[in-house]
Amino acid sequence: MASAIFSFLHFKLSLCSNFIVKMMSKTKTNNIQGYFTSPLRFPTVQVGAWGIIFIFIILFSCSPKNTEKSTNVATDSLQLHYAEGFNVLYHSNYKEVIVYSPWGKGEIYVRYFLVKDKNTKTPTNGLKILVPIQSLAATSVTHFEFLSLLGEINSLSGVCSPHLIYNKAVLKKLDDGKLTDLGDAFNIIVEKTMQLKPNAVMMSGYNQNDPYSERVSKAGIPVIINVEWMETSLLARAEWIKFMAAFYNKEQMADSIFSLVSENYETIKAKAATVNNKPRIMSGNSFRGTWYMPSGRNYMAKLYTDAGAEYFYKNDTTAGSLPLNVETVLKNFSDCEVWLNCNFNSLSELQNSDTKHTLFKAFKQKQVYNFNNRLLPSSANDFWESAVARPDLLLSDVIAILHPGLLQGYEFTYAKKLE
Repeated sequence: MASAIFSFLHFKLSLCSNFIVKMMSKTKTNNIQGYFTSPLRFPTVQVGAWGIIFIFIILFSCSPKNTEKSTNVATDSLQLHYAEGFNVLYHSNYKEVIVYSPWGKGEIYVRYFLVKDKNTKTPTNGLKILVPIQSLAATSVTHFEFLSLLGEINSLSGVCSPHLIYNKAVLKKLDDGKLTDLGDAFNIIVEKTMQLKPNAVMMSGYNQNDPYSERVSKAGIPVIINVEWMETSLLARAEWIKFMAAFYNKEQMADSIFSLVSENYETIKAKAATVNNKPRIMSGNSFRGTWYMPSGRNYMAKLYTDAGAEYFYKNDTTAGSLPLNVETVLKNFSDCEVWLNCNFNSLSELQNSDTKHTLFKAFKQKQVYNFNNRLLPSSANDFWESAVARPDLLLSDVIAILHPGLLQGYEFTYAKKLE
């Protein structure tokens, strides 16, 4: 009996020693590590009943446990070429959609688990959403063109700021009384949203702590955060069609659509890369004494570079916009040949807003352009809507302005010359 017990103890001690060795290998206690890796010897001892029980308790705590393989391991992921703000992972019975924080590189803002059956078990560190979505409230016009390309405008049940909507199909739904006006995107009417009870509300996530999204979430309505605006290139923003598609189980369609857009963009960009002359450009306009210029990592700065322009802040390493005074802009841009994205509709209107605008060479030579070609009387501008999903058309507009010989007979989609 005693020999059998000691044989078993020898086996268990071997397992325990291996376990301790692995743990000690992570430390700098070399003497102790050497002790446990040396051959173990067992002297003949007298062990009482309680002693044996005590040893058994200690040894069983060292026993390796058989653990099942985690069912949470992703089997595949969505292929992304430009976008960095989200990711989609595929598990055996659900999809995991991750949105990264605009305020902390690599940090996860929110996580979603998309299921076809509400009874599907998912991890607890995210929000479960039943897909495909049948009813969506969208708070930003930038979401509409993605829905249109995916053939999902009919799923739209609520919108914000109807006067800013350009999409004809969405406007028709409004006229037919099939859409609920949820107020302003920055002051959403939570009570109306709760009455509407959509499958989800899509918000742009401009604030790290949004009290409106919190209230909607507490009412049991899933909030989908869309931060395509944080991307640093137009193609990266356009690739968010794949994010939208995940909630409709239309990833393959989105991939095909984006492939066509990106291929067209890269083809047109390659044409602009062949030119030797790169016109110097300026962008924006003075507003209450401050001029906001695209920073070097802003997607508009990337657009100008891709179109074959020479932009003063192209090597700037910051993101967003640069708030400048008019004197700084005059110093760096007074001799620019072309003025782009000027938010006025005529040269006289531009002059009346600030007489200093007339000091720029581009104004004097009447080479000033806005992106208001598709502007409704309500102030709805398709530049803010469909251009997000069709950067190839926007790039074509800018190339046609800067290098008209490259696109003979081209008609502007978004751009318009100030008269």
